[in-house]
Amino acid sequence: MQKRRLSFWEIWNMSFGFLGIQMGFALQNANASRILQIFGADVHELSWFWIIAPLMGLIVQPIIGHYSDKTWGRFGRRKPYFLVGAILASIGLILMPQAEIFIAFLPALWVGAGMLMIMDASFNIAMEPFRALVGDNLRTDQRTLGFSVQTALIGFGAVIGSWLPYALHHWFGVSNETSEGSVPINLILSFIIGAIILMVSILVTVLTTKEYTPEELISFEDEKSHSEALKNNGEEEKSSLLDIFEDFRKMPVTMRQLSWVQFFSWFGLFGMWVFATPAIAQHIYDLPYTDSSSSTYQDAGDWIGILFGIYNLVSAFYAFSLPYIAKKIGRKSTHAISLVIGGIGLLSIYIMPDKNWLILSMVGVGIAWASILAMPYAILAGSISPKKMGVYMGIFNFFIVMPQIINALIGGPLVKYAYGNQAIFALMLSGVSFLIAASLVYKVKDVDDVVQS
Repeated sequence: MQKRRLSFWEIWNMSFGFLGIQMGFALQNANASRILQIFGADVHELSWFWIIAPLMGLIVQPIIGHYSDKTWGRFGRRKPYFLVGAILASIGLILMPQAEIFIAFLPALWVGAGMLMIMDASFNIAMEPFRALVGDNLRTDQRTLGFSVQTALIGFGAVIGSWLPYALHHWFGVSNETSEGSVPINLILSFIIGAIILMVSILVTVLTTKEYTPEELISFEDEKSHSEALKNNGEEEKSSLLDIFEDFRKMPVTMRQLSWVQFFSWFGLFGMWVFATPAIAQHIYDLPYTDSSSSTYQDAGDWIGILFGIYNLVSAFYAFSLPYIAKKIGRKSTHAISLVIGGIGLLSIYIMPDKNWLILSMVGVGIAWASILAMPYAILAGSISPKKMGVYMGIFNFFIVMPQIINALIGGPLVKYAYGNQAIFALMLSGVSFLIAASLVYKVKDVDDVVQS
């Protein structure tokens, strides 16, 4: 038996929930530092609050991956996790910018950090099964397309989420003025809209996508032969949650090699997300590092949303070209070149004369972002058993969250003590990190890459 070849629109619907997930994620990435500063966090403390995000991924994704591999019921294998994650993430999105309503019980800063934790845990509950679903439902020759479609939807969702606060203020007249300790209404409304779109998009995937049963997956010839080969190498089916540690020890060689690429890629991304707002406010808008409440600072924050939307828009369109580029030059070369372009984009921020020139920098970042979201997963999927798709996609997340945790621990002290509170140098370190990741791509063994001359 062979898996059925899916049409483009079937693949699109299967991944459509990522539109809402990434819209919420983009709202968080572009505005969490801004919100936390409004609630009283200092610049050098931001990375410590952001450590919540990778910690949630470290804990949640392998567990969800393990149990989604074992789940089968009337609602499917992966789909129940999408739905639960979406509901919880929506709650976090609605409450985070309105944390001051709980000030009678806890300081708004700590409530905001708690809502950030709920959002991140919930995004991780929903995200990991989406990655595994592509491996479950698509034939080997469609997986690059599948992950590229996911990347495109991630890009479109992130554009909407990133631009929404700016659009509400400049196009619809919603105020972005703020008093001390209060989040502007355009941000609050943006997060509420994000929660609604998240739920709708997840329901589109849940209602339109059919999953293969575990028995069907084992019966497919391409997956069966691959599964047997891995079983002969000692990867027997596990039944205990503690076996995640054994799975980690026996991870495929390709995953170990990709781990270093992922480390430096996500170390760079985390630094950009955390410090972009203070870096641009200081370096481009000439604001002191202590300013987090002036109208100019709010304008800088809105412009960060535009810039983040631009890199995500670029990634959405570039993602569609990835399968064709990869067929010509290979997945490894495609990923390495994309990372180099992204690294140059980040480094160029330092020399840009004004805010509009930063658009060019974000084009480079968008090219790297598209590749980071697609190519490592396309390379990885061919090296793991279908019975282990969920748990290994979760374990692969270790190499996404660990560099973020390390950056969270050292990023703030570096900004304060090494960079003299000049956050722009955190972005320069991110650019160098991308270039290191690019150099490591060529050490990866891609077991099922197909290059057409």
